[in-house]
Amino acid sequence: MTPIRINLLPYRQMRRAQQRRVFALLSLLVITVGLAIVIAGETYLSNAKSAQERRNNFLKSEIAKLDQQIAEIKLLKEKTQDLLSRKNVVESLQANRGESVRIFDQLARRLPDGVFLKSVKMTGDDFAIVGYAQSSARVSTFMRALEESDIFKDPVLQEVKAAQINNQRVSEFSLGAKLKQPQAQPDKKDASKRLAVKP
Repeated sequence: MTPIRINLLPYRQMRRAQQRRVFALLSLLVITVGLAIVIAGETYLSNAKSAQERRNNFLKSEIAKLDQQIAEIKLLKEKTQDLLSRKNVVESLQANRGESVRIFDQLARRLPDGVFLKSVKMTGDDFAIVGYAQSSARVSTFMRALEESDIFKDPVLQEVKAAQINNQRVSEFSLGAKLKQPQAQPDKKDASKRLAVKP
């Protein structure tokens, strides 16, 4: 005959105690994992923020360098523009110097006997000429000579009045004239083509 065994220990209380221990361990594990996740997240965010701040500081420093370089480029452009304007002025003066010699040479060549110039003023393409002549006819001769020159055109008498120079009665005159624009030389090829065409 098999003996009957009876468990007189309070197994329900022991089972509840064991469940409490498991629950406590699981709760502790969940809290530990949660804290680890929070700490890892904060560390990641802090590192990301530091990295972004480093990138921002780098960009700010590079932008400051670029601003300085832009300012230097602007200053160089201003200096270059100033030098170009000076160069243009010098070239213009060089070109006008030869033109002035040519103008005075033509004036001297076209000046008839008995006509003396007092002043010649050039403004753009306009000339203002003031002088003395022994008679009005000599002024007319001078104007015709200017009209026939290669430099002057459209001479216009503005004023003639009597004056005394060295106890001599002369005519003081003022006239205006314009500068002729140089005409473009015809192309030799075009000229040869025109000659080759038969009517």
